[in-house]
Amino acid sequence: MTDTSRPPLSLYIHVPWCVRKCPYCDFNSHALTGDLPEGAYRHALLEDLQEDLGGVDNRPIDTVFIGGGTPSLMSADFYHCLFDGLREHLTLAPDAEITLEANPGTLEQGRFRGFREAGINRLSIGVQSFQASHLEVLGRIHDADAARRAMDEARAAGFERFNVDLMHGLPDQTVNDAIADLHTAMAHEPPHISWYQLTLEPNTAFYSAPPRLPDEETLAAIADAGAETLSGSGYRPYEVSAWSRDGDIARHNLNYWQFGDYLALGAGAHGKITFPNGEIRRYWKTRQPAAYLNRLGSRTAGQSTIEPSERPLEFLMNALRLTDGVEEALFEARTGVPLSSIQNELTALRQEGLLTPDRLQTTPMGQRYLDSILQRFLGD
Repeated sequence: MTDTSRPPLSLYIHVPWCVRKCPYCDFNSHALTGDLPEGAYRHALLEDLQEDLGGVDNRPIDTVFIGGGTPSLMSADFYHCLFDGLREHLTLAPDAEITLEANPGTLEQGRFRGFREAGINRLSIGVQSFQASHLEVLGRIHDADAARRAMDEARAAGFERFNVDLMHGLPDQTVNDAIADLHTAMAHEPPHISWYQLTLEPNTAFYSAPPRLPDEETLAAIADAGAETLSGSGYRPYEVSAWSRDGDIARHNLNYWQFGDYLALGAGAHGKITFPNGEIRRYWKTRQPAAYLNRLGSRTAGQSTIEPSERPLEFLMNALRLTDGVEEALFEARTGVPLSSIQNELTALRQEGLLTPDRLQTTPMGQRYLDSILQRFLGD
């Protein structure tokens, strides 16, 4: 794999603090006690960057995603100064997509405008639901009015591109409840909607004490009705849980799904880098915020090489989530492994009607059996 064939490069920045830990959340997030250590965290992020520069070379940063936690807890000044520091060492592409996750309960009047002035040009607003009973069960700190204001204020602040996060399959949720959430969101015309089913993940409060979720029949009815509702309003699914209007896809997430590279900064952040010699390495940062802030030396907690035998599954488990899949040529370009190494499996899946011809793409039936498809590519 030559240097010129290396994948596009993104940057993920993790802000680990939130107001309150939600019972379904398995991300590296920590309820804030005391003041936000903005200056210290910015210094730690920029110091952390120095260790990762070896994976950059001359590649520009095409997209940035600031996740959490609740990154909108940080001030606009924090992001102004952070991006000034990042630009001293990184080249951000002129059209770089820079996304900030924002929770409605942390957004006082005018904060969105400050984020926009700091260079952030896309928001992902964590609404989850507009219904009071569901918001309470999910542990959210905002109400429906705050969610509506957040969408309106995002547009007023100049954000032409923003995403609304919604969950379905919530405790005791009906089909009508789920569709009502979609209609409320769509009334504000967000260019992008992430609509995903609640799952009970290990190491969460919901996993320890499971709530009563809708039965399988109801979940299927919600999914079908939701897809019909979104499609009827001009949204197109380009990934399992991502819907966009007018091709306004999340470029950062697309880079993940196409097995691109991404630097990782922040407590618990994960990255992936392809090196000029063809090695592909994943790495992750120290998880605990206090340890990350006070670290002497490397903040990289671990790393592992993705061996050639592992790369087909790593690639396909992301690429096949895309509605349109990817061109076959991208497989070897991103993995360094010849497509012929999995040709027998591809041929069998196509004969079974699960993959389309001449493209790494599931058929509608294949999308329903994605987990079974991926089982075919497990390494020895």
